[in-house]
Amino acid sequence: MALSAKGITKFYGQNQILNGVDLDIRPGEFVALLGPSGSGKTSLLRIIAGLQFPEAGQIFFDGIDITGQEARKRQFGVVFQSYALFEHMTVADNVGFGMKMRPRRERPTKSDILDKIHQLLDMAGIAALADRYPGQLSGGQRQRVALARALAIDPRLLLLDEPFSALDSKIRKGLRTALREIQREVGTSAILVTHDQEEAFDLADRVAVMSDGRIEQFDEPEVLLKRPSSAFVADFLEKSADFQSQGAGI
Repeated sequence: MALSAKGITKFYGQNQILNGVDLDIRPGEFVALLGPSGSGKTSLLRIIAGLQFPEAGQIFFDGIDITGQEARKRQFGVVFQSYALFEHMTVADNVGFGMKMRPRRERPTKSDILDKIHQLLDMAGIAALADRYPGQLSGGQRQRVALARALAIDPRLLLLDEPFSALDSKIRKGLRTALREIQREVGTSAILVTHDQEEAFDLADRVAVMSDGRIEQFDEPEVLLKRPSSAFVADFLEKSADFQSQGAGI
């Protein structure tokens, strides 16, 4: 397994956010964490990223326990809903930032950094924007920059926290296609947090449906639809599909 979470438990004060969560992700696999607000999906992602730590449980990557490891040492790429770009840097400098900040002995040469920047910008379809600043970009373009920046460090795992929720539906669909193509080309395992069933089913090889700090079912999209393991999963997927159909005017 690329990543294995075992018995992850998390409290915020007296509130239990995660209750003994187990999650195994295969090399090169795209997994979605799907569920209503408050189900624990973002907390689980942040613990995997090393941005928070569990009260109980362990996180393994390639068989090594990384539960207490700092986020920067995990070499995971993270893409947030807010983009988190450096406004004073050009697109190219934003993408290259992580490579330039590596310790000197691990840092690529200037030529290699430039080559990698151009490769990623081209892959993300934004090569023509290299010299622009984030303030000159649309939301969709900014998200493509954030994705390219996350991939520039050759992440061992790509983590995406509701990356498209601030964008309109047409832009979201285009970005989903681009993200899936890039992820397959790079071959990095990825975890997506989303409350959008269509997004999860469109992108993920397997989907973990979460409720009240637990994973109710973790299966391929077709299995979830045909053989939901609980009344909650069946009800949630039905309600989610109805809501999205109404939103699309169907």
